[in-house]
Amino acid sequence: MIFDYPVIIHPEQGSVWISCPDVPEMASAGDTLEEALFDAVDAMESALSLYVDRKVAIPLPTRTVAGQTVVRLPALTAAKAALWNTMIEQRISKTEMARRLGANRPQVDRLVDLLHRSKIEQVEHALHLLGQRIELAVVAA
Repeated sequence: MIFDYPVIIHPEQGSVWISCPDVPEMASAGDTLEEALFDAVDAMESALSLYVDRKVAIPLPTRTVAGQTVVRLPALTAAKAALWNTMIEQRISKTEMARRLGANRPQVDRLVDLLHRSKIEQVEHALHLLGQRIELAVVAA
């Protein structure tokens, strides 16, 4: 799963704000486009956290077209989002995930908390237990 969300730029006099059709809860603003885009990652992580709180799947981004502005989730956040969506898809509760990991429930809470900085190896292990794996690619920016 790739978590590159296409966004809409809304220029206003003296500022700019950003919205995302795939995640209507996300909004970011700044005096410049660069400021708004910089803050958009935090705004997206916070907005996507609401889906985990509601116990529903995180919406996947729609396909982007060349030249479209996107907000790209950091690798750890993308892995956590994939873990959460896999748990929802497979109907694996946090309690069951804790059992499979040999961990306690609060550890799983942190593992799927998009705002908590877990070790990616822990997320990778949890994904492996659900039959998934992380693939990493480094490409020219």
